[in-house]
Amino acid sequence: MIRARWAVASETYVEEDQEAQGPAPSVEGQPRQASQHGPRLILLSSLRLSAPASSWERLGFSLTSTPAGSSFIAGGLRFELEVPADDRSGLAGWQFFSDEVRPDQLIDGIPTSFTSIPSTSSTNDSALGVIGVDHVVIMTPSLDRTCGAIAESLELPLKRIREVGGGVRQGFHRAGAVILEVVERPDIDAGEPARLWGLVFDVADLDAVVDRLGPDVVGAPRDAVQKGRRIATVRAEAGLGCALAFMTPASPRGN
Repeated sequence: MIRARWAVASETYVEEDQEAQGPAPSVEGQPRQASQHGPRLILLSSLRLSAPASSWERLGFSLTSTPAGSSFIAGGLRFELEVPADDRSGLAGWQFFSDEVRPDQLIDGIPTSFTSIPSTSSTNDSALGVIGVDHVVIMTPSLDRTCGAIAESLELPLKRIREVGGGVRQGFHRAGAVILEVVERPDIDAGEPARLWGLVFDVADLDAVVDRLGPDVVGAPRDAVQKGRRIATVRAEAGLGCALAFMTPASPRGN
């Protein structure tokens, strides 16, 4: 099921949407366009994850101890790891940088916090050559409900809707360098809240990452939906607590 869902979830937005809002102030660790409306700036800054720290450490990330567990930095984002409660693992919440004060809240059920302190940390990509977070996947029974909540609460406009077929739809928002990919699936109960499901790292050398991790950890690279790019999915047996894939970076516009 995870592999089937990832095949849908990894079909992302259209490249021409990337620069739709023109240039924006650069933030260290997030070099691509930031979503900006007037003076307001919203950037995804961290993800909170209930998962065994040892699984991420085995993958090659260098962890730092924190009061709640441990953390690492990759692709310009901070990942806060917590010990899973009652054997329940997964992405548990996210944090955004905002240039205006915002209260913590639930966005269609997703725990959301805000910080007014810009990240000054550089990417700690260990041996994997992570150069960015391409997108974060959100699963939902209602695209309209979840995308509406993101647009209202974060003021990040819905960029595009893609009809996949079989009752599956995708909607795309952009928060700084990161695409928020919302996936509506008919097999999710209508009363369920949205949930953070997985993410994709851009890496400098996908083949080197696959060779380093081996076939027991990651699948063979395959063509991605995005033209000219390739993707490889980490197997569920790695025990990361969420779906994860590695992808070749997008070519600079005009290339």
